[in-house]
Amino acid sequence: MNLCADYALNTPCKVIFVDYRLLPKYKFPYGLEDCYAACKWVSSQAAKLNINKDKIAIGGDSADGALAAGVALLARDRQEFTINFQLLIYPVTDKKQSTDSMRMFHDTPMWNSKLNKKMWDLYLKNVLTDNYASPIDAESHKNLPNAYVEVAEYDCLRDEGIEYAEALKNAQVSVQLNRTKGTVHGYDMVESSEIVVQNKALRIKALQNAFED
Repeated sequence: MNLCADYALNTPCKVIFVDYRLLPKYKFPYGLEDCYAACKWVSSQAAKLNINKDKIAIGGDSADGALAAGVALLARDRQEFTINFQLLIYPVTDKKQSTDSMRMFHDTPMWNSKLNKKMWDLYLKNVLTDNYASPIDAESHKNLPNAYVEVAEYDCLRDEGIEYAEALKNAQVSVQLNRTKGTVHGYDMVESSEIVVQNKALRIKALQNAFED
């Protein structure tokens, strides 16, 4: 929540924090549809919220990064509202879990490939269709919002985050990829550390640019 406050205080924006339905009770697509509905509401209430509905950004870290990317895909395809920018912090993007970093980091702190597998098994259990669950598997990444993608060096999600950034770039989406060094998944919980301060500043600058363009 402190990060959200920092984003709101240091960028020309208002921050909406979505309380979506969670695992294990609510599997895909409940959380994704909750986030989509929240964004749709924000767009529909732009005048009351005193915001520009053409300057709506979406963001999240880890599993929330998957939801943010999924909402961006849904918004493009359903065409009910517009997402201007996506801020993806060490995001989950690939249900296949076949990258080098996924094989390497099976016992790292905070998050690792063993926990990641459990998450996917729960999230997609008995799901008939998982379109939009795994953003890297989208049929197309064209016409998606510009993005800031940040990955942690010692994180099983590192390589799929990089691959998602490359998929966006290959679709002519403008992407800023920040490959942080000496970091693990969730490293930004230590808010006073120099590396967190530095990378938070990069996120804020990316948001400032998105809202000012």
